[in-house]
Amino acid sequence: MEYRQLGRSGLKVSTMTMGTMTFGGRGMFEQLGTTDVEGATRQIDLCVDHGVNLVDTADMYSAGQSEEIVGQATKNHRDDLYLATKMRFPMGDGPNDGGASRTRIVRSCEDSLRRLGVEHIDLYQLHGWDGQTPLEETLEALDTLVRKGKIRYIGCSNYSAWHIMKALGVSERGEFQRFVSQQIHYTLQAREAENELVPVSIDQGLGILVWSPIAGGLLSGKFRRGQDDPETSRHLGEWSEPPVHDRERLYDIIEVAAEIGDAHGVSVAQVANAWLLHKPGVTSLVIGARTEEQLADNLAAADLALTDDEVRRLDEVSAMPLLYPYWHQRNTITDRLSPADATLLG
Repeated sequence: MEYRQLGRSGLKVSTMTMGTMTFGGRGMFEQLGTTDVEGATRQIDLCVDHGVNLVDTADMYSAGQSEEIVGQATKNHRDDLYLATKMRFPMGDGPNDGGASRTRIVRSCEDSLRRLGVEHIDLYQLHGWDGQTPLEETLEALDTLVRKGKIRYIGCSNYSAWHIMKALGVSERGEFQRFVSQQIHYTLQAREAENELVPVSIDQGLGILVWSPIAGGLLSGKFRRGQDDPETSRHLGEWSEPPVHDRERLYDIIEVAAEIGDAHGVSVAQVANAWLLHKPGVTSLVIGARTEEQLADNLAAADLALTDDEVRRLDEVSAMPLLYPYWHQRNTITDRLSPADATLLG
């Protein structure tokens, strides 16, 4: 297992992170997975055996049940693992049960600590943008929790680039703790993050954690042109993340990934994960699975080395049209690109 620096922090994390959205099974999360404590413990043991040192969850996953299961399943590995969780989405019906106000952040942190059964959280992430709470209030609350020893590092998830830059500016002005990472969706099937989120991470020194790196199972190899979709697919129900805008393009990507996988004797999922680990700025992939077999297959991607030609083929088949101003920049300013610019235009 390779370990990469998490942004500008001194923390090194494994290139594979254990994702736990399948732990529990309350409410809408039942269609994603119903892993109980016993099953979660086996999955955590498997991850530790492979060198994984980061486990990611969120308070909203199965209404807190995922955090509870993570707390129990990691008891025997407290010295081997770092715990990351997230807050922002509503955990109740009250007017202050969602968002990123000081009241909500402090209460959510205490609730997560209790469910996880720990004295501190290693990486505490804002699960989404709150455009109504002043950033000064949000970041000061997080800064206070760091100084009190409740959390070690802070990050964000599902922010736009301007949200991130505004937050970093507020942190600098107020001398608050700054984000060390962002958790984003980024796959062969959905490369929008390359427009701004990857460049801002490289320019500002943020680690990138990728959620759902095989696109919610779309890049598992089970979806093929001319074949019926798997009956267990979440995309057959009301779950629409990530959206599929062009199914034929998806099949083109899968076919190239399958050819490369066959050449290495590995799955489409491993190829999709390995491609991400070759991309600039990516720190770790947050992988989850319904079964131990799926988890083991995903973990194996950490050892898969793609050739430059294989990466090029995957780049070409999955390429997305350049949006403005990037097509104009490619035509006019490539003589003076920064390392961040070069990730998209170089």
